[in-house]
Amino acid sequence: MTIDNRDDYIKYRFQRAEESFEEALILAEKERWNTVINRLYYSCFYAVISLLLKNEIDSQTHDGARTQFGLHFIKTGKIDKVYGKLFTKMFDYRQKGDYGDLFDYEENFVKPLIEQVKEFIEEIRKHIY
Repeated sequence: MTIDNRDDYIKYRFQRAEESFEEALILAEKERWNTVINRLYYSCFYAVISLLLKNEIDSQTHDGARTQFGLHFIKTGKIDKVYGKLFTKMFDYRQKGDYGDLFDYEENFVKPLIEQVKEFIEEIRKHIY
């Protein structure tokens, strides 16, 4: 994909969200639960970045993306606060799964998150397209 303009970049970032979600599904089949959490988080992150881009809101970091998402979409009521909470939880879960020593997520914890992240992505899609 060539990125010639802002709309192309928004589309690219949202496609990355969808691809990361698909990767999570593949990894779930292999029971790679920590990595599933990672891909689910990045799916949310890329979706949020595309939403911020669509609304010409800059963010340089993961924390910045969470902050801007909260300020412009959650606190204003444009997007339900349940999605803001999910995005924050996924960030924390990813940190723990990626960097926590001797820690492994289990299937019964991760599987319900898959559907929640799917709904998150669909909610963000409504605000982009």
